[in-house]
Amino acid sequence: MLLNIYSLYHFILWSSAARFVLSSWKIFFVLSIGWELLELILPFEFAVEDWGNKCMDLLVNTLGFFLGSRLTYHANVGQISKTTSQNQPGP
Repeated sequence: MLLNIYSLYHFILWSSAARFVLSSWKIFFVLSIGWELLELILPFEFAVEDWGNKCMDLLVNTLGFFLGSRLTYHANVGQISKTTSQNQPGP
């Protein structure tokens, strides 16, 4: 199965990371790909998956990070426009 419950966790994790913590795509790719490579040697059941699922995890990670970074951008634009409108002189 290409998608599983961990796919949802991946999406939530990376969209939250992009929204609140991380803004660098380079760091995201290093962490995301690095984790999938680390899963190859981890001796835990959650890390055992086929290559199709690993590729899907990377896709879900990227979609989550993209969405989180877009939400951050739109939130910042809203804050900026509110700040500048408050600083405008009255009529």
